Amino acid sequence: MATAVYPGSFDPVTLGHMDIIERTAQMMDHVIIGVLHNNSKTPLFSVEERVKMLEEITSHLDNVEVRFFHGLLVDFVHECHADVIVRGLRAITDFEYELQMAQTNRVMAPDIDTIFLTTNLRYSYLSSTTVKEIAFFHGKLEAFLHPEVARRVEEKVKKLKNH
Repeated sequence: MATAVYPGSFDPVTLGHMDIIERTAQMMDHVIIGVLHNNSKTPLFSVEERVKMLEEITSHLDNVEVRFFHGLLVDFVHECHADVIVRGLRAITDFEYELQMAQTNRVMAPDIDTIFLTTNLRYSYLSSTTVKEIAFFHGKLEAFLHPEVARRVEEKVKKLKNH
């Protein structure tokens, strides 16, 4: 049984992320979305909120589960008894960084492979950072996010601006 881990911060989860998740779910027996809890960043959503959003919008995928993790990705992959790491690529600049990370992970854990999926061209420009900037300037989010995620981003931004 092939198990893949798709790691990321998913702050927030975009339609580009969902494209990678859905395609990976078609290829693998089991997909674990690993939501990174990174102490060095100040995310818009807590790790618990990001996990909950991902669980809701992936509930139609029977072979997908969502977990949070901190620390080294290879340790999390071993903990999950997974075979591969899945990473999405938008542009050549992503590839350079992702290749470096994949090679580093391979040195630390030779038993774990990394596979790259190119993002659907409709989402090749899309990033969570861009989406947050659009939200802070009251732009429309429907083209970038699942409707439920868009609603939550708008609520969070409104709360932050009122404080």
